[in-house]
Amino acid sequence: MALFRLPSSGPAALMPRGHGLLLRAPQMSDYPQWAHLREFSRAYLTPWEPIWPSDDLTRPGFRRRLRRYSEDIAGDRSYPFIIFRESDGVMIGGITLANVRRGIVQAGTIGYWVGQPHAHRGYMTTALRVLLPSLFGELNLHRIEAACIPTNAPSIRVLEKCGFSREGLARRYLCINGIWQDHLLFGLLHEDFRG
Repeated sequence: MALFRLPSSGPAALMPRGHGLLLRAPQMSDYPQWAHLREFSRAYLTPWEPIWPSDDLTRPGFRRRLRRYSEDIAGDRSYPFIIFRESDGVMIGGITLANVRRGIVQAGTIGYWVGQPHAHRGYMTTALRVLLPSLFGELNLHRIEAACIPTNAPSIRVLEKCGFSREGLARRYLCINGIWQDHLLFGLLHEDFRG
């Protein structure tokens, strides 16, 4: 039984590629590589992420994640992408466009992670630059938002290199690693984007 079948066209079938990277929605076949990369990178990722569910790295946990992703894509609420290096198929990390709002807003919020073996090599900056044209193009968004813990200098550099503007500080904005933490808010408008 297929849990996560994507249509052959439309926003759910987005697979941006460029500069040696491919971004696509997660599939069940990704589970071994995803679980290994996340487990290997746990200590590196923990300070920057919400607390992981106890079964997060299990096959049933991943299957549940894919069901939620499928529902969110169908409802135009969220679009998850896994980042692969095209030359060898190695998984680098992931980007999720979440909290998609339509109507007079036309905005969404991105979050991302990179596995520890691939950190500080420019992969996330490149991946965002590959993805942004699809978010403004096929998904027809006007504004992309992001939030970053003020001490996460590498993530701030990624956003600024991709053209995001710092817009302010939100106090106790997200619960990260079990603690409500302040976040810097960033935004990128369609008209400011240089693809």
